[in-house]
Amino acid sequence: MRQRVAVDTDSRLEEARGLALAIGIVVVEAFAIPIREARAGTLFGEGQIENIAVACNREDAELVIVDGSLTAIQQRNLEEKLKRKVIDRTGLILEIFGERAATAEGRLQVELAHLDYQAGRLVRSWTHLERQRGGFGFLGGPGETQIEADRRMIRDRMARLRRELEQVRRTRGLHRQRRGRAPWPVIALVGYTNAGKSTLFNRLTGASVMAEDLLFATLDPTMRAIRLPGIDKAILSDTVGFISDLPTQLIAAFRATLEEVTAADVIVHVRDIANPDTVAQKQQVLEVLTDLGIIGAEGEEAPVRMVEVWNKWDLLTPDQTIELRAEMARRPEDKIVPLSAFTGENCEGLLALLSDLLTADAALHTFVLPASAGQRIAWLHAHGEVVGDEDAGEGEDGPRRRLAVRLSPRDLGRFARL
Repeated sequence: MRQRVAVDTDSRLEEARGLALAIGIVVVEAFAIPIREARAGTLFGEGQIENIAVACNREDAELVIVDGSLTAIQQRNLEEKLKRKVIDRTGLILEIFGERAATAEGRLQVELAHLDYQAGRLVRSWTHLERQRGGFGFLGGPGETQIEADRRMIRDRMARLRRELEQVRRTRGLHRQRRGRAPWPVIALVGYTNAGKSTLFNRLTGASVMAEDLLFATLDPTMRAIRLPGIDKAILSDTVGFISDLPTQLIAAFRATLEEVTAADVIVHVRDIANPDTVAQKQQVLEVLTDLGIIGAEGEEAPVRMVEVWNKWDLLTPDQTIELRAEMARRPEDKIVPLSAFTGENCEGLLALLSDLLTADAALHTFVLPASAGQRIAWLHAHGEVVGDEDAGEGEDGPRRRLAVRLSPRDLGRFARL
């Protein structure tokens, strides 16, 4: 079990503010409230609720966001006492995802997560959910409650969504199989939300994926082809950002999206190294990846190779730079690349390292080919390291060439199918 790294109160409050801003909410005041003992009915004590109400009245606030998890009862009671809409962290993140999802798959996943969340909000204390009369004649009697009907409708809709998402999963699996047969290496970018993944993706691919200073700017996976030193083509995938206390509904609902990471040959973990909470953010990302079975637990061999990118290097002070370079020197076994996706500083170093990792298992192979097989010979020059190319004499099909080429097992299989 990993030891959880604490996030200080100010950073957590700033992250909550960022979540609200990400969906266009105007934050008029944000403050932390110490909770010595959580109240079952309201979470906060009466005095604390009164202070919240005073702040709401003073700022004329219409919405109260609790950066934590609220039970349905707590949410309802707080709304009654504050006379305002109240949502918790999970509800806020779901709203962001609902607004940002662009593809049909993303919308399906968000709706499933919303329904899963709403199912837990159906409580018998809702005033409009009295028992309804049902049936007729002597068989007549108490029918199902409105809440039971609501739950049944939600269950039915969730079942349909899961079937549709399963189809999406199968389609993604087929796409991965086709890529595996191609086969081009796959590189997945992962990291905490707003760490700079999309900026790095755009820098490396020349694409124009949404890259703004907003939490969860990217929701739907985006893939582009890139060229690496010695590798003609690789697939780079940009994925949804992680966050602390990610709602369990979203981890389950977005499993299909995160499956793109499971198919990767190399995972690039992008960190905002200038963020004071970068260590805690790294911990959150690794925990989610471990829970999904994408990387091994602590002490276990990782099934996928990982590179750690220390992004936003240009924002560091000289003292921070010296300190982090010393940390890199203490971790020679780790693959760490300091860079700035914004300025492009050392992006070439990342590409070179990725090329080295993807060709590390390459072996030397000898091929004797007709000199007329120009396309196959050109392919070997483009995809492998040709260390020898000489005349091999005459054959039944004319002059021949003998090529000594260093190829990865994946490229060797690809060449055999040409």
